[in-house]
Amino acid sequence: MENATTMDTKGLDIDNIMRKASFAAAIFSQLSQEHTDRIVRAVYEAGFKNRIKLAKMAHDETGLGVWEDKVIKNVVATQFVYEDIKNLKTVGIISDDEENGIIEIAQPIGPIFALIPVTNPTSTVMFKILIALKTRNPIIISPHHRAMKCCKETAKICYEAALKEDAPQDCVQWLEAKSSEDTRALMRHKKLALVLATGGSSLVGAAYSSGTPAIGVGPGNVPAYIEETADVGFAVEQIFTSKTFDNGTVCASEQSIIVDKSVANQAKKEIEARKGYFLSNDEIKRLEEVAFDKERGLMNAAIVGQSASSIAKLVNIDAPSDVRLLLAPLTGVGKEYPLSSEILAPILAYYIADDFEHAVNLCIDLNFHGGIGHTASIFSNDDGKISEFASVMNAGRIVVNTPSSQGAVGGLYNTLHPSFTLGCGSGGKNITTDNITARHLLNIQRIARRRVNRRLEKFDTKLYFDESLDIKTIEDEFNRNY
Repeated sequence: MENATTMDTKGLDIDNIMRKASFAAAIFSQLSQEHTDRIVRAVYEAGFKNRIKLAKMAHDETGLGVWEDKVIKNVVATQFVYEDIKNLKTVGIISDDEENGIIEIAQPIGPIFALIPVTNPTSTVMFKILIALKTRNPIIISPHHRAMKCCKETAKICYEAALKEDAPQDCVQWLEAKSSEDTRALMRHKKLALVLATGGSSLVGAAYSSGTPAIGVGPGNVPAYIEETADVGFAVEQIFTSKTFDNGTVCASEQSIIVDKSVANQAKKEIEARKGYFLSNDEIKRLEEVAFDKERGLMNAAIVGQSASSIAKLVNIDAPSDVRLLLAPLTGVGKEYPLSSEILAPILAYYIADDFEHAVNLCIDLNFHGGIGHTASIFSNDDGKISEFASVMNAGRIVVNTPSSQGAVGGLYNTLHPSFTLGCGSGGKNITTDNITARHLLNIQRIARRRVNRRLEKFDTKLYFDESLDIKTIEDEFNRNY
């Protein structure tokens, strides 16, 4: 099979890529729901069957995370996503409201350009291909440069499976080599319908400024609050389950623990019992120099997705060889405290709060320090405090008594739509706080039949031109007749 991307001496042939995608879109728009669903089923099965192979490829190529955990990511991206979308109507009439006279018709949006992060490469590729094909949209995969081989193989597996069910030629394309200018040119192309951006802030920002509609994500700086009514041992176990998963590469993983003073001693014992290591002030300073690039204001890529033990060795921290998490006790939040920022590795800031109000304020500060709109976590058995916490946090997802990574991605611990693109709303400069799924890749047409309210026929519009009438009189008249 010939790769759908074509190179010339000046770079990618963008027009040719988009010509192929546009032709595929035209064919795709003619397919039935049954045919579309056969394609999606075949792609899901192919991705699922290759879940272990692709996880190992991703780990070997990127050097990030744990391959066994990447298998689980691939399972979520295929089986869980498929189960979530398989019965979704995406072709033709999807609802008919006879009473109100509204018929809704699903239409594909057109070619989608999908940016793929290095942290979750194969899983994100399969997730985006499945939701694109379910909605009859051709997709162009743009891998991170450190994950080219595994993304290409993933896209190829999905594409070949789709073709076996008579999917349109070039419904899946992938870029094997590209410059930043190629990426910008593709995002600006007049025939492109949508940029589906998962990755760093600069890349997502470029997508939003391209002039093409975009769905992007924001960074996560997830605070995890252990409130005094929580089962502390359970809370700590869940945080470890989340933050050690794939060495912390999920953007929804916890970045800090905030513990009520009344249970702080117990929390520390539970953390140390699970191989968590509390850093000294000197060790914190040394880790800051390696883990965070102060000039760029970003985590250092060299420690992303690495194990706690390897990071400890790198920084010359005398932690046990089987250490699982590195914890930095801090007293503040912000640029002066680099480890209070998002770091996708088994590193956690650690705070002791005087009381509930102090804890909530710390969580708000952490949320606004690089994680607005994303996710916040609370462990508590007090429904009132859970509600109060949720009401003041600017986060699209408030996960309760749940490991944040798995809870925010959805499908495992709750019924959030399983997704590898988590919207952060207006606070995170995104269009939505939703877990992005196939529903977001449709244009919905609405046929609005004329419906005459018999009572409204009696309504005298002359009332609106009588300035002597107060608003209450007009409202009463309207409610009486409408």
